[in-house]
Amino acid sequence: MDINELISGLESDLKEITSLLEQCEQQRVRDVLTQEQKKIEKELAQKRQQQAKKDSATDATLKGYTVKINNYGWDQSDKFVKIYITLKGVHTIPAENVEVSFTDRSFNVLVKDLDKKNHQMTVNNLLCPIVVAESSKKIKTDMVLIMCKKKATKKWDCLTQVEKLAKEKDKPNMDGNADPSEGLMSVLQKIYSEGDDEMKRTINKAWCESREKKAKGDDFDF
Repeated sequence: MDINELISGLESDLKEITSLLEQCEQQRVRDVLTQEQKKIEKELAQKRQQQAKKDSATDATLKGYTVKINNYGWDQSDKFVKIYITLKGVHTIPAENVEVSFTDRSFNVLVKDLDKKNHQMTVNNLLCPIVVAESSKKIKTDMVLIMCKKKATKKWDCLTQVEKLAKEKDKPNMDGNADPSEGLMSVLQKIYSEGDDEMKRTINKAWCESREKKAKGDDFDF
């Protein structure tokens, strides 16, 4: 039997005994009923305590269940970098459940107790410094808007320094002294490694035709 059903049954028993005690006139019967009353009260207190512990454990589990926020986008104006975080129903929970903290190069978002779990997003190593005191959040329908105030009014090419390094790493070598054909081959190798089967067949065909032209003394032409 479920503990809530046990508690409900004990409460009914206690109510009935209390009612009988009010009507009882024989002392011996009253003594028996009083003993039974105390017994039920003790058992009821124990069951209620068990239920409270169970509820507390459930709450702790829910509060401790945190998921990472992945659904977001960003944009910018001259003064602000804006991060749009999509969270269905976020506007229906208390505003204090949405916590945002800033440093000059990062921000952290924690949305508590939305759909029985917490949602968190941490962005470190922002591309440029921000003004902590003038950065803020806004809660909209199914969305949290993070407003990072730019320290300098210049355009950001990406959101974080990590993204910038990744982009620079992926750029082909544009050294003016390098052989142009080497730079082209570098680009083609990258496209080949990331392309599908059709793209690989096309590149292979072009490469073979290029080799044939070279063998005949034609200029290298891709």
